[in-house]
Amino acid sequence: MINQEDEFLGVDKNSGFALRVIILSIPAGLIFLILGLFDILSTPLAALSYVCILFFNTVFLMPISIEIQQIKKYILSLSNGSCEEKELENLTEKETRDLTAAINSMHKFWVEKTDLLENRTLSDAAVLDTLPDPLLMINEQYCVIGANLAARRLFGADLNGKTIKSYITNNKFNCILTKVLNNEANEEELNLCLTTQKNKPKFYIRISTIPWFAKGERVAVISFYDLHKALKLEQMQQDFVTNASHELRTPLSIISGFIETLQTTAKDDEKAREKFLKIMQEQTEYMSALIENLLSLSKIELSINTPPEEKVNINATIREIKSALEIKLKEHNLELCTRFARLPQITADTHQITQVLQNLIDNAIKYAPQKTSISIITSKVPTIPKNRYYEVAEGEAIKISISNQSVTIKKEDLERLTERFYRLQEHKNKNIKGTGLGLSIASQIIKRHKGNMLINSENNTITFNIYLPIQILKEQTI
Repeated sequence: MINQEDEFLGVDKNSGFALRVIILSIPAGLIFLILGLFDILSTPLAALSYVCILFFNTVFLMPISIEIQQIKKYILSLSNGSCEEKELENLTEKETRDLTAAINSMHKFWVEKTDLLENRTLSDAAVLDTLPDPLLMINEQYCVIGANLAARRLFGADLNGKTIKSYITNNKFNCILTKVLNNEANEEELNLCLTTQKNKPKFYIRISTIPWFAKGERVAVISFYDLHKALKLEQMQQDFVTNASHELRTPLSIISGFIETLQTTAKDDEKAREKFLKIMQEQTEYMSALIENLLSLSKIELSINTPPEEKVNINATIREIKSALEIKLKEHNLELCTRFARLPQITADTHQITQVLQNLIDNAIKYAPQKTSISIITSKVPTIPKNRYYEVAEGEAIKISISNQSVTIKKEDLERLTERFYRLQEHKNKNIKGTGLGLSIASQIIKRHKGNMLINSENNTITFNIYLPIQILKEQTI
């Protein structure tokens, strides 16, 4: 801005106003000089006339010069981000008023355009940040000029301005990127493992270009699609089909063999027939339970993203299950001890929660040694422990601990207990029947409820700690 000390009568001392007045008065001064030389006009009168011309030009140019000076101050205030319209309050000249109106119109236009561009930029950046897949923009110098939130999480927050070659050193990737940036191709694809990451995730990478008119250069857009989940799902499907086929093949082979035996060598053997029919019945019941569990698991997975809405009293549910299993407890000579805390009702699926608790208590009865006890304790906790594979609900929760005596299970076996069809070798050796799907079903139900299940085995005791949120917020189920 211009200081008041640098002005004289409202005109900037450095504006050259005096020089312009003198230059404008030179033609008249030459005329008076010639008139004086030829004695047409006396020298004093000629000098007086020239002074009058100087005064007239000064008076004539002073207002417009002052107003131009005011417009200059106004433009400077606009360039500094302020808007001092008081500088234009006393404009009297039509030209300066028209000039000011044009400046204001242009300023308003560019302010609107700037706001629109900023809003669009913020909106585009926000949309890109919501994308789950990493996205990078690379210029012709191989430097990162844009990265969404997923990309910053993958490569680091200080990504912009750095060369992509410092993050991805794969020769094939760099050759393809060069090909796209050199306009030899508009789009290229490849699969790549990022060796810079600890777990070396595998990505499907797509490199394409967009016009970058502002800088007059090509820009490559690199999209990363994580193949880990797809590969894991594919492997799970293959394992599921393999395991299900294996589990069904065994009882079917047994039944088929016994039928063939009953039709031939044991056709008239009554004792063999009774024995074989009993085994065939057991195998049929096993296959029926297996199919029922598979259907149950599929149904649970279909509803995994649907939030439950019922109200469930956990203590009452456990009492009902205990009452239903009284006969089974007596058969195994076991005692079921319960210790209930005062709990609020929770938002849950009544049938599924009953299924979880019944499966776990039934497992405890099945695997606990005779003449021992099973313990069930309920309590209220402030938070749910984090899960490595999915997000748990926030806020208060209830905890259900189910314990029974058992062989101490190794850590690597504990981590696999919820896998489909996985069974401990000790249980197989003891010929304890089971489909290997009960804990997997329980795990999926707890996942749907945004809870968690932690399994602990020490001192010949195994404990299942189930955490269920009291309330599931709708935004937590998305």
